[in-house]
Parts: sequence; C-alpha cells; structure tokens
Amino acid sequence: MAENYTDPSGNTAQFRAFVESSPDPGAAAPAPPRLPLIAGIGAAVVLVVLVAWLALS
Repeated sequence: MAENYTDPSGNTAQFRAFVESSPDPGAAAPAPPRLPLIAGIGAAVVLVVLVAWLALS
C-alpha cells in the first residue's frame, strides 16, 4: 500500500471531511423525460384499437 495513503476513518474529523467531499450518487442523475413514454403508450393504444377495429369489421 502507498505510504501517503491516509485512512478516512482514522479519526472523526478526517471521516467528516471525507464524507462531505464525496459526491452524492443519488443526486447525480436527473429523471428522464416522460413525454416519449406517454407518446409510446398512446401509440400502442391507438394501434391496438385500430387492429381490433379492422379485425371486427
């Protein structure tokens, strides 16, 4: 192991500095847009209705 490695759990002050400097993994990725999902579901419903109408007529 490297000589200059310091264990962040060595003492409370080092651990708090380590935690505060770490990026938050939950806040990094924004939610994807919902418009393509809604449009895809709408297109699927229209397609099913169209196929059912053609099959029953």
